[in-house]
Amino acid sequence: MDFTMSKEELRRKLKSNFEMGLSDEEAKERIKKYGKNRLEDKKKENILIKFLKQFNDFMIIILIVASIISAVMAYMDGSGDYMESIIIVVIVVLNAIMGLVQENKAEKSLEALKKMSAPTCKVIRNRKTRNYSE
Repeated sequence: MDFTMSKEELRRKLKSNFEMGLSDEEAKERIKKYGKNRLEDKKKENILIKFLKQFNDFMIIILIVASIISAVMAYMDGSGDYMESIIIVVIVVLNAIMGLVQENKAEKSLEALKKMSAPTCKVIRNRKTRNYSE
């Protein structure tokens, strides 16, 4: 698939002039119409939701089912030995806590990287080239 286009096609499609650029008013109108040229920040999730999402894995679900089966078997035997079930549940919960901690560290690292980067570009406004940053 060919995604190339000529300068003239690009100029027509963008409704712009390569020498003059956009006027300040036209740039403001386009920002109002199309939004700023950046990715939207994802809404932060509640820590409880993040914790519960740690259990949304096939192997974790199997372990939870195994702990339930183990508890039911211990109850039916009348032995009252729920140690296997407890151990499985403790391991699953510790795994979820570790996953949550790692996810939070990764998010903080990403936020720090975003703060460190200062994206800029060159734009042409009213026949003048200038640096632009948000």
